[in-house]
Amino acid sequence: MRREFKLPDVGEGLTEAEIVRWHVKAGDAVKVNQIVVEIETAKSIVELPIPWDGVVAGLMAEEGDTIDVGVPIIAVDTAEEGGAPAPAGATGTGVPSGAATPAQASGDLAALADDMVPKPPAEGAVEPGAHGSPAPKEERQAVLVGYGVKTGATKRRPRKQQSPGIAANPVANPSRVEVDGPPSTAPSPVAPSPAAPGTPEPGATPATPSRIAVLAKPPVRKLAKDLGVDLASLTGTGPQGSITRDDVHAAAQAPAEEPAPAAAPVLREERIPVKGVRKATAQAMVTSAFTAPHVTEFLQVDMTGTMEAVRRLRTMADFAQVKVSPLLLVTKAVLTAVKRHPLINSAWDEQAGEIVIKHYVNLGIAAATPRGLMVPNIKDAQDLSLPALATALAQLTETARAGRTQPAEMSGGTITISNVGVFGVDTGTPILNPGEAAILAVGQIRDMPWVVDGELAVRKVTTLSLSFDHRIIDGELGSLFLADVGAMLEDPLRMLAWS
Repeated sequence: MRREFKLPDVGEGLTEAEIVRWHVKAGDAVKVNQIVVEIETAKSIVELPIPWDGVVAGLMAEEGDTIDVGVPIIAVDTAEEGGAPAPAGATGTGVPSGAATPAQASGDLAALADDMVPKPPAEGAVEPGAHGSPAPKEERQAVLVGYGVKTGATKRRPRKQQSPGIAANPVANPSRVEVDGPPSTAPSPVAPSPAAPGTPEPGATPATPSRIAVLAKPPVRKLAKDLGVDLASLTGTGPQGSITRDDVHAAAQAPAEEPAPAAAPVLREERIPVKGVRKATAQAMVTSAFTAPHVTEFLQVDMTGTMEAVRRLRTMADFAQVKVSPLLLVTKAVLTAVKRHPLINSAWDEQAGEIVIKHYVNLGIAAATPRGLMVPNIKDAQDLSLPALATALAQLTETARAGRTQPAEMSGGTITISNVGVFGVDTGTPILNPGEAAILAVGQIRDMPWVVDGELAVRKVTTLSLSFDHRIIDGELGSLFLADVGAMLEDPLRMLAWS
């Protein structure tokens, strides 16, 4: 029986997702709960398991496609029947006499529930969620709990007829596209001779050696067409040997062995679809920017004491297995300052007309990933020791860069840190994460002239910038919080004194 697996709602209230990577291909055997595909929603990448044992009949969406929830994405041939014959005695007219067998016991139950289950479907009806052979006549078809057999007049749209010379495959993998090769000379038609060995049978389709299978996404094929690059001549460096944009650009920029008859067109514009994480981030930032009145304050800080503390922590056995960076002590300073100024860790409830002060800290760390900006958070960070906080930061960063951050890890944040210094930036005016009242940006740490005890010296200096919601936090509270963070970074011993 052929079943079609539809893109499910992964529990985030989203309506679509992008196919990121297939783990199987047509002809592969699959087991129940085997991961077959990775999808990207507006929040994260999710791995989807297959619910059946069987053989992959074909992939119905290719990598890079955006698919609506409920649309089939993969077809699997299973060994399950479309329906099972009704047991004897299940007609509702009586039960045969004699010793009760399991079939007869099932017949009793079926007879009692005869009025409560759907009638046997007409020939041609299919099980909801599965595209298979017509249901046998006079048989009860097994369906999922809560669903009946769809027997309405709605018909499946007929599939497009394929051109002659290509073998029909109703669920062919669309990610593998055939590209015309050099034209070949067609042989003259010859009348079939029964005695000639090797003559194809009537109706047989001869092979077409002039077509080459190339794995490439539609945007890549369009780019190759625009640049005049022959995909069939390239060797893909992407997943499963697929051809990427870089492969096409490299081929377009490579010096030609012979002068081209005409100059290749110059790519003057490129369009990037707004979807997935980038789309969700854009919507959140627009909402935040035009909802909360932002105020940003700046403070230059002598980080020399912090850098010395980081050097000493790296030599301790408690931190031997984790990365210790200045961000660890910045994080600890923020947690300590939140304890001293609880209102900084709050949210504005518009509907209730209230300010919600949160006595726990889900500390968000803004992370730049290949798929866009993500802000996962460390739950209950205020309860973690310094080594545990270092471990949590390392895991959070690694997971985000790998694109494996789950929606639960990005929800419920209370205050955020953005480390723009890793990009060589001195400072910035960060936008609040929606639902939060403050965000701290940390600039790069660099050598600068600094006055120490009345004398000029070279010190390690950074710039902190704090953006906050002025409906909740006024200038005094924002300044006190920022000054406390700066004081602890200048003298890390204050963290111990104020904890």
